Amino acid sequence: MTEQPRVLLDTTVATTDAMGALGARLAAVLRAGDLVVLTGPLGAGKTTLTRGLGAALGARGQVSSPTFVLARTHPTTAGPDLVHVDAYRLSDPVELDDLDLDWDASIVVVEWGRGFVDGISDSVLDVEITRATGAGADALDADADPDDVPDEPRRVVVTATGPRWADARL
Repeated sequence: MTEQPRVLLDTTVATTDAMGALGARLAAVLRAGDLVVLTGPLGAGKTTLTRGLGAALGARGQVSSPTFVLARTHPTTAGPDLVHVDAYRLSDPVELDDLDLDWDASIVVVEWGRGFVDGISDSVLDVEITRATGAGADALDADADPDDVPDEPRRVVVTATGPRWADARL
């Protein structure tokens, strides 16, 4: 029998600073071997959340979208490395496996990872971010960083699956 996903958090995040703070809040419960999947449209705040998570973990290097390099490993000052993956350009889950990531010893955050990480771990935190107003990215020009959308509310739903998160609280 497959365990049912459990909603740990369903909230509205009003600003980019608050999105970073939510990343820090997630960092407080993460440990080596954890897999976090981020889902949301361009400009939703996936990378902003990961920056906050990285800052709280003491990640070295700039945490930015790894769209073109696909994955970046950020050593942390104390604890497991943060591996930040962007699956947007991948066409098949096998390509994610080809990246040869250290899933067991790192905290792995995968943007656009839904459908690409199935079977990698029996415990997953799924973070879905949606714009409350639906505005924002429409105002971006072609050269803009999609995570630099002006502040607007976002709905964030964090769902936990698997034994690692059976008793978790956020």
